[in-house]
Amino acid sequence: MFGLFVFILFTPGVSEFLCMSSNLEMAYTFCDATAHAFAFNLTPCSIMDNSVWKTSLTWIPRSDVTFLKIVFKVWYEGAKALHWKEILCSGADDEYSVCGMLKGETFATEFDIKGARIKFPKGNYNILVEGFSDDSEHNMIICLNFTMTVKQDPF
Repeated sequence: MFGLFVFILFTPGVSEFLCMSSNLEMAYTFCDATAHAFAFNLTPCSIMDNSVWKTSLTWIPRSDVTFLKIVFKVWYEGAKALHWKEILCSGADDEYSVCGMLKGETFATEFDIKGARIKFPKGNYNILVEGFSDDSEHNMIICLNFTMTVKQDPF
């Protein structure tokens, strides 16, 4: 399947539709008050076919990325299901290509998400992804709020 890839300057608070199929709907919004140069694509738009999701991401950071901490929170039907934190860039021996990016540079990458590892029960998911330029989580450089509706159980 081919995905549509569009690069746009998004307005905060406006929902950006990712995909819709017979078993999955996904969209996201930015949760801070600043417009972003950002694009995200996911194919195939299915939760049932046990395939690998092909993902592309393009982002122009608003600040240098010498340190990057990601906080990932997931709610299922309103109940907190996951809270995960990871330092992706620390300024020394960083393995990710986003590390060391300068403000205004374009970051573009493609990666796979192995959806077959997780069986998502039918229901509504809210996924909050926050990126911070410090370990204290005070200097947010990006924040995305994904909504995912799984329309049928995988069992």
